[in-house]
Amino acid sequence: MKRTIRDMRKRAENLTLPFSKFFKNESSSGLVLLLFAVLAMIIANTIAADKYKYILHMHFTIASFNLSILHWINDGLMAVFFFVVGLEIKREFLFGELKSLSATILPVMGAIGGMIMPAIIYSLVNWGQVTLHGWGIPMATDIAFSLGILSIAGSRAPRSIAVFLTALAIVDDLGAIIVIALFYSSDVSFLYLGYGLAALMMAIILNKVGSKNVLLYLLAGIAAWTTFYKAGVHPTIAGVALGMIIPADKSQNVAKSLLHKLEHMIQPWSSWVIMPVFALANAGVQLNFSGLEELLTPVSVGVILGLVVGKPLGIFGTAFLLFKMKIVKLPEKTSYKHFLGAGALGGIGFTMSLFIASLAFANTAEYINSAKIGIIMASCLSGIVGMCIFKMIKYE
Repeated sequence: MKRTIRDMRKRAENLTLPFSKFFKNESSSGLVLLLFAVLAMIIANTIAADKYKYILHMHFTIASFNLSILHWINDGLMAVFFFVVGLEIKREFLFGELKSLSATILPVMGAIGGMIMPAIIYSLVNWGQVTLHGWGIPMATDIAFSLGILSIAGSRAPRSIAVFLTALAIVDDLGAIIVIALFYSSDVSFLYLGYGLAALMMAIILNKVGSKNVLLYLLAGIAAWTTFYKAGVHPTIAGVALGMIIPADKSQNVAKSLLHKLEHMIQPWSSWVIMPVFALANAGVQLNFSGLEELLTPVSVGVILGLVVGKPLGIFGTAFLLFKMKIVKLPEKTSYKHFLGAGALGGIGFTMSLFIASLAFANTAEYINSAKIGIIMASCLSGIVGMCIFKMIKYE
């Protein structure tokens, strides 16, 4: 009997271990991400600002691509980040919290509500202006930051809330990727796009024949990245597509499954190197403390209201309706306040919001600066509100 109980516990631990590692890694890296974002802002507002800009706009050539360091980070390194996102999305739908319809309804619907409401609010604020194109900026949720704040503020929160927020953020990432592919890619060359799709098709064939040759998948990914870039489709889409093509093994054994092996190998680099470098390169905003003009532009107001108000309204409002209509049961040991807190933390857009802002206003530095100020301010406010809600629950 005791042996049976031990075996059951061991199996339960094995099932929850991947999520535990993911949660711990993402929450910890969120704090490092915050430090690099603060460092970028400090540098951008000191005498080192000109040197900072000069370095980011230095060009160097790899193969036939002559890009600035900033572009190599946003288009190159971030393709690796999106590759890991693709792996995570596939793992969640095959083995994680999104594998069954009943488990999927709550985070998927919450994510959809949390994307639609911010986009509507931003659009209303910027209606009739050229800045309306930035409606996708407040749609995103930063997994690392949101889980980092949750690990601090909601240490006693039910595990189901951490699972909900993680699954929601992953679905949110998928939504952001679709938005980038459909609305933030311009002057598409269908010839090069066809070449890119052919490269991904080769990766699919490799999957179907059971190949686990990393080099072959890498070559297919490089070909897809190159041709997507030339096609006018943001090349990071190639990264996430390749991640979702990588074969997975039902055993989820790192030694056997290529998906789990690559995720285990690359995720630390993505969390601890690529994302901090991205933050250092993109969060450097010059602030003018002489007035509130920078916080009162339609772009910054739309982003702040979209993330701080729209995100919790969309996420919590959707969850509340699902519970009240008895489509989904309220998880054990949770209350509506837990989901309100999770909705508030969903307003921490940071990484993906900064990324979409760089695409939406690629040729207008003024709008990018306003968007960045709005993103940073909104992410801070959302983190504070979410932290206060979970602290209130903790001491009730």
